Amino acid sequence: MFTPYVEDRTINMQNNEHISQSVRLAMEQYFRDLDGEIPASIYDMVLACVEKPLIEVVLTHTQGNQTRAAELLGLNRNTLRKKMKSYDLI
Repeated sequence: MFTPYVEDRTINMQNNEHISQSVRLAMEQYFRDLDGEIPASIYDMVLACVEKPLIEVVLTHTQGNQTRAAELLGLNRNTLRKKMKSYDLI
């Protein structure tokens, strides 16, 4: 009974590492493309690039159930709705 949990946890850790590696590679490419230019507000830029597709995928996964999507994202439902409005998702 404990084994499936361990296997699921291992899969989740592998998925997390894959996501982290993808972000790392994208950011390394971003800095190479800057060619010495000094960027501003990198955190906000990355968040904006990642947050909308993240919300879209989670909403698809939950078949549009905003309450469940908010739970999966660790957000309050009202916060999710505000973010959805800001990204023109509703």
